[in-house]
Amino acid sequence: MITAAETCDFINEVVCKPANVKELFEFANFGSSQISRTEILILLAGLIPVAVMYFGLRKKSTVPGKLQSVVESIFSFVKDEIAVGVIGRGGEKFTPYLISIFMFVLVGNLFEVTPLVNFPVTSRMALPLFLSLLTYVIFLVVGVQKQGIGYFTHLIWPPGVPVALKPLVGIIELVSVLLVRPFSLAVRLFANLVAGHVMLSLLLASAYFFIVQPGGVEYLIARAPIGAAWFTLGLAIYGFELIVSILQAYIFTLLSAVYIQTSLHPEH
Repeated sequence: MITAAETCDFINEVVCKPANVKELFEFANFGSSQISRTEILILLAGLIPVAVMYFGLRKKSTVPGKLQSVVESIFSFVKDEIAVGVIGRGGEKFTPYLISIFMFVLVGNLFEVTPLVNFPVTSRMALPLFLSLLTYVIFLVVGVQKQGIGYFTHLIWPPGVPVALKPLVGIIELVSVLLVRPFSLAVRLFANLVAGHVMLSLLLASAYFFIVQPGGVEYLIARAPIGAAWFTLGLAIYGFELIVSILQAYIFTLLSAVYIQTSLHPEH
């Protein structure tokens, strides 16, 4: 039995649902205000990286402490391996944007495995879409600054392609760059976090209700092993989702750098 509501008739209902389906994705509002807990979490996802960076780099010492070491490692990784390593010449100037995206997405993802939160804000499609549109605007602006109007004409009429294939390849490139890129970037992050969140929630909720639902001792003995199995599997998925949260933040940042690189260095 799976429940998604605070009160549930275990006897007559197999699946319980909330009065408002938004309760599955949003937390209750604080008091009479219109600010939901989801919006608070998004704000925290922005403030936590700022606080970590500030306190980690505020008093730099020759022998760095744990926080300074972690912050410097993250900064160096994004700068050397993504900004410079992927974009190449001129990539260092995009480091602030890439480190901001990485830290924001990372914290937003890790809310999924944070006790008492268990809700990744990046599982709301509007947020990944907004972040992907930021990258979209940046690589378009960089492309126009670097190549001028040729940025679009090269998409429509790609150089180095046989004339007979230019119209077909041009359409594919135009649709891929201007439409597919931002959408696919957003959906990749959104889908992975939604899938993990739903799977983790179903496993742990199922385990809980297999064990605590009403019934005699004989029912508990029959259900307890099933609940324990679901709970064990849920813990394994919990560890897996921790890795996914970090990996998806890296992939989102990496692809953002790749798209910027194609605009900044079209010869590659």
